[in-house]
Amino acid sequence: MNDQKKGVWVAEFGTALLFVLFLLPFGLVLINSAKTAFEITQYPMALPSDWGNFTGNVVKIWTSEAIRYPSSLLASFLVTALSLGAINLLSAQAGWVLVRNKTRTSSAIFLLFIAAMVIPFQIVMFPLLTWFRLVSKFTGIPLLRTYTGIVLSYVGFGLSLSIFMFHGFIKSIPLELEEAATIDGCKKHETFYRIIFPILTPIHATVLVLNGIWIWNDFLLPLLVLGKGNRIQTIPLAVSNFAGAFVKQWDLILTAILLAMIPVIVFFLFAQKYIVKGMVAGSIK
Repeated sequence: MNDQKKGVWVAEFGTALLFVLFLLPFGLVLINSAKTAFEITQYPMALPSDWGNFTGNVVKIWTSEAIRYPSSLLASFLVTALSLGAINLLSAQAGWVLVRNKTRTSSAIFLLFIAAMVIPFQIVMFPLLTWFRLVSKFTGIPLLRTYTGIVLSYVGFGLSLSIFMFHGFIKSIPLELEEAATIDGCKKHETFYRIIFPILTPIHATVLVLNGIWIWNDFLLPLLVLGKGNRIQTIPLAVSNFAGAFVKQWDLILTAILLAMIPVIVFFLFAQKYIVKGMVAGSIK
């Protein structure tokens, strides 16, 4: 066997090993979601004795008054969909304007967005709550414990990375396309929505997946803005109700986690062909 074939075998073996390592946590969640709480604590690596326990766990979760899973699922869908829609639209517009208007002001604004990416969330979470209370007090618009507050929070924290990605992608789009549209009579907004916006499909998919996974699985920001025990609670907040101070219902926790993963996995599978293309777009002009 020559060196080239040996290298291929080593690469394939390493890829298979990484695949198993990354898939192992999902496999553990899958097999333990079909067990009782006793079986999980005593035999976490063993296969379930009765796969029918999964159906029973799903029924318990769906009918539980402690987490109100159907309403929590709807809340997660609404928060994720509204946040992603606003992030994608605003970041695409901002990235296009910052690329096409090459001034000192636009460069400074872009650098501010880049700088915001390195600020840890823990530094701004309490000022965020204080700001929300002040805005609610003086405007009468409730921002805490409402959809408005949590969506605005995600939009604010998600814009920096999204604008950075759109900025890099749009730089690779020839300016001649926009000039031709202008000659044909298109106004600025028509040029963006009719010419540029459809071209951004790969980066749209990438931004949607990256931000969607973060928003769907996030726990800390909903905990701060929505709080526990609120009528509006996302799935991570709802699942945390199964973990008490002394008793943790691992069978229900793992089943709820598995159910929460399904929408993200399905969305990822539909968008995966655009992800790599969107991630590397703009790196080579």
